[in-house]
Amino acid sequence: MENAFDGVRKIYFVGIGGASMSALAKICAAMGKHVCGSDRARGEYTDELAERGINVSFGDGGDMPEDCDMVVYTDAAGHNDPHIARAVELNKIILPRGQFLAEMSKTFKNVVAVAGCHGKTTCTGMLAHVFASAGRSFTAHIGGNDNAFGNCVVRGGDYFITEACEYNKNFLLLRPDISVILNSDADHLECYGTRENLIGAYRTFADNSKKCVCLYGDACSRGDITFGTDERADYRARNINCAGGRYSFDVTEGGRFLCALSLNVYGRHNIYNALAATAAARLTGIRPEAISQGINAFDGIERRFEKIGTYRGCDVIADYAHHPKEISAALRTAAQVTSGEIYVIFQPHTYSRTKNLFNDFVGVLSGVNNLLIYKTFAAREYFDAGGSALALSQALKNSRYADGERDIKYFLRKVKDGDKIFVLGAGDIYRIVKNMIN
Repeated sequence: MENAFDGVRKIYFVGIGGASMSALAKICAAMGKHVCGSDRARGEYTDELAERGINVSFGDGGDMPEDCDMVVYTDAAGHNDPHIARAVELNKIILPRGQFLAEMSKTFKNVVAVAGCHGKTTCTGMLAHVFASAGRSFTAHIGGNDNAFGNCVVRGGDYFITEACEYNKNFLLLRPDISVILNSDADHLECYGTRENLIGAYRTFADNSKKCVCLYGDACSRGDITFGTDERADYRARNINCAGGRYSFDVTEGGRFLCALSLNVYGRHNIYNALAATAAARLTGIRPEAISQGINAFDGIERRFEKIGTYRGCDVIADYAHHPKEISAALRTAAQVTSGEIYVIFQPHTYSRTKNLFNDFVGVLSGVNNLLIYKTFAAREYFDAGGSALALSQALKNSRYADGERDIKYFLRKVKDGDKIFVLGAGDIYRIVKNMIN
């Protein structure tokens, strides 16, 4: 199938240091493309790219090589970025990340795309482990660091497994053979306006795929293949047991026993991620033994209930939770693994999400006894007082507000043995606290 990716030899990535962008760069390099790029500052991913021999420059300088065939830019880069402006002058092929992902996916024989407000990275990682256990030819584009694979796996071209992000309607550019919709909770309403519009987009995503795996009972469920704990789901979890926050259960397929799973990751919500991965894998013909082996071997994603160290003798656990439903799941799991007090440091991610879901954030955080709200990670947005971390903290009488490491240390001054510290959010709070405790 002819697409914008055909005939391209040299690709320049603007914002190459992001989780998704760096994964795409690695995959392209493995496919024999010459890859280079730029980012605002050094980081974990840019260091990793440099180790692979991929040239990365920093800052806003216009150092893009004139012989590149294509320029790919992250959604966080503005159209006034000097690299993009230079690419326009040179009449290069210019694609945003989402469109580039869609074009690249066409070079694979089959595409499995995982969508949903929560769980995309975990489910994609689980699928990568299942395909690896089955010995399949596949490439996986993972939106975070799988503890074993990192943010991508390149083992062939028969299947392309990828996250399908709903931000900016990027997932509607894909045409998957198998789509997975984990859930359709409200998010990115700055883009969609209403929850109804968001659900409509998920349904379009399902219609754009040949087969769709959906959570049973979800608003966007098309009903092709369903998963869940309801007895009417095609793939169902039964005999659920929990030990220290980790779950084991039997999976049934059409009412019959398929396999037993013992998860190495924390939280009841991961039952659903594992069921979705199982359903998608079965649609590709993978045997139950490989599914069980792969999912049981999966031991998590960085920043998904990850222990990052200790502080004053207490475990510090980081979780990417930045949506009220994710925070609720993280807090439930925290209660299962903590004998003492729970201390929560939460950093809101974007002003628009905080503003659009303000009451939901207040509702889920109001029951936390020891709560610190850290200044907003703005990402691509400008300041909005109504959606700021300060406004959220003022609405939560049980919280303190922080804008620096000194405030964090003061907040944690009374922790003692048996307590646990939970760092929640998708912004730079992970790096800040990790540096502080190290």
